[in-house]
Amino acid sequence: MYLSEPTPDLLFRTLADPTRRALFERLCREGELTVRVLTDQAGVSQPAVSKHLGVLKEAGLVTDRQDGRQSHYSARPGALAPLVDWTQRMNVFWERRFDDLEDLLRRMDQ
Repeated sequence: MYLSEPTPDLLFRTLADPTRRALFERLCREGELTVRVLTDQAGVSQPAVSKHLGVLKEAGLVTDRQDGRQSHYSARPGALAPLVDWTQRMNVFWERRFDDLEDLLRRMDQ
């Protein structure tokens, strides 16, 4: 299990790969799934899916549990909190910039 909160950089790097992003999104939508089920629609080999799941796990975005020989994975959407915080800060930044631009354009029209 991931012990500390992942950084935005780690999350961006992890989710930049379209296959990893698709696996994470699928787990968010469908809940716990086995590697076999994930592989069926992933478009890549089972070893590749397992490797991507390992990267997602290292970033704290998924957890796994063993049931006999099968590994079951679940998404941890709450691990995206650092990205949510970052986007909120960026939203405030851009809102201020657009407000300043709007003020400038108003003054230019007068």
